[in-house]
Amino acid sequence: MSQPGRIRSILGGSAGNLVEWYDWYVYSAFTLYFAPVIFPKASPTAQLLNAAAIFAVGFLMRPIGAWAMGIYSDRHGRKAGLTLSVTLMCAGSFLIAVTPSYATVGWLAPALLVLARMLQGLSVGGEYGASAVYLSEMAGRNRRGFYASFQYVTLIGGQLIALGVLLLLQSFFDAAALEQWGWRVPFAIGGLLAIAVFRIRRGLLETESFRNAAAEGVPKSSGLALFRDHPRAAWTVMALTAGGTLAFYAYTTYMQKFLVNTAGFDRETATQVMAAALLVYALVQPIAGALSDRFGRKPLMVGFGILGLFGTVPLFLTLETVASPLLAWALVTAALVALSGYTAISGVVKAEMFPARIRTLGVALPYALANTLFGGTAEYLALRLKDANAERIFYWYVTAMIAVSLVVYLRMRDTKATSLIAED
Repeated sequence: MSQPGRIRSILGGSAGNLVEWYDWYVYSAFTLYFAPVIFPKASPTAQLLNAAAIFAVGFLMRPIGAWAMGIYSDRHGRKAGLTLSVTLMCAGSFLIAVTPSYATVGWLAPALLVLARMLQGLSVGGEYGASAVYLSEMAGRNRRGFYASFQYVTLIGGQLIALGVLLLLQSFFDAAALEQWGWRVPFAIGGLLAIAVFRIRRGLLETESFRNAAAEGVPKSSGLALFRDHPRAAWTVMALTAGGTLAFYAYTTYMQKFLVNTAGFDRETATQVMAAALLVYALVQPIAGALSDRFGRKPLMVGFGILGLFGTVPLFLTLETVASPLLAWALVTAALVALSGYTAISGVVKAEMFPARIRTLGVALPYALANTLFGGTAEYLALRLKDANAERIFYWYVTAMIAVSLVVYLRMRDTKATSLIAED
C-alpha cells in the first residue's frame, strides 16, 4: 500500500474512533448535570452513585460486544466491524438525548438510560478491538507504534471534546438550564456525528492482513478457539490491561468528580483543569508510540508500572488539599504523562500477540473482560468508598492493580521483536 493511502486510512479510522469515544465519554462529562434529572431526589453523591452504576452497566456489555463484533470483524473484515460499532453508538446517543426526566415518567427514565448505555457498551466493546487492529495492521512495520498510538489520541480527543462541549455550554447557560435541558445537547451532537462517521467508515480500505487471512481460508474466529489455541496471549492481555485500565479511569473520568467532591473545586474549574491536562495527554501519545518503535514496547510499559506503583497514593493525597487549579493541573498532567507508557501502545501490543485470523477477538475480548472488572467499576467503587468515608482505600487499590500489571510487563516478551503482524 502507498504511504498516502496508508495515512488516509489511518486518519479515516481515527476520525471514527474519536466520535465513538466522544459519545461514550459525554456521559461521564455531563453526569453532574443529568443525574438530578434522571434519578430520584437524594444526596448529590447518591445520585452520582446511581449514574456511576449505569456507567458500569455499559461496561458489562462490553465483553459481549467484544465477543460478538470481534468474531464479526475477524470473519467479515475490520471495516465491517467498525461500521457496525458506530451504528450502535449512534442509536444509544439519540436515545439518551430524548430520555424523559424521572419527574415525568418515574423509573422508566433510568431504565431508558440503562438501555442506551447497553447499546453503547456493545458498540465500544467492538470498537476497541476493531480500531486497534485496523490501525496496527494499516501501519508499516517500522512506525507501527506511532500510528497505532492515534487510537488513544482520538480516544482522549473524544473525552477532550466532550469536556470542551461542557465548557462551551457552561459559558452560555447557567447550571439550572444545563440541569433542565442543556445536558441533552451533547448527546444529540454525538448522534449526528455518528451518522457522518458511518459514511466515512463505509469508504475505508480493508487491511492487507485480513485480505491475506481470508484468501488462505483459515479456521474461523471463535471464543473457544481463542482460549484453547492462544491461552497465554489471552490471559496476558487481561493481566497487562488490569492496572492500566484502572489507572486510566481513576486519572481521567473519576478525577473530574474527585476534584469537585474531595478537592473542593467548583464544577467549572474542575472541567477546565481536566480539559487542559487531557490536551497534553493526547499530544504525548504519538511521542510515546514513536519511542516504542525505537526502543521497544516493554520499556514504556515498565516505566508506567514503576511510576504508577510509587506515585498514585501521593498523587491523590496531595490533590486532597490542593487549592491552586494550576497545581492540580500539573499533578494530573504528570500522572497522565506517566500513564502514556501504557495507553499509547496498549492496542498495538495486544494486536502483535495474535495471528490475523483471530486478532480482533484476541485484542477485544480479554481487554473488555479486564476493562469491565477494573475500569468499569472504578468510578462506582471510588464513590462508594467516598460515601463510606474510606476514599483512601481506593488509592491503594489502584496501586495494587498497577503492581500486578507491572509484574506482567516485566515477565512478558517485547512484542515489537516478536510481532505476529507479518505484513509491512
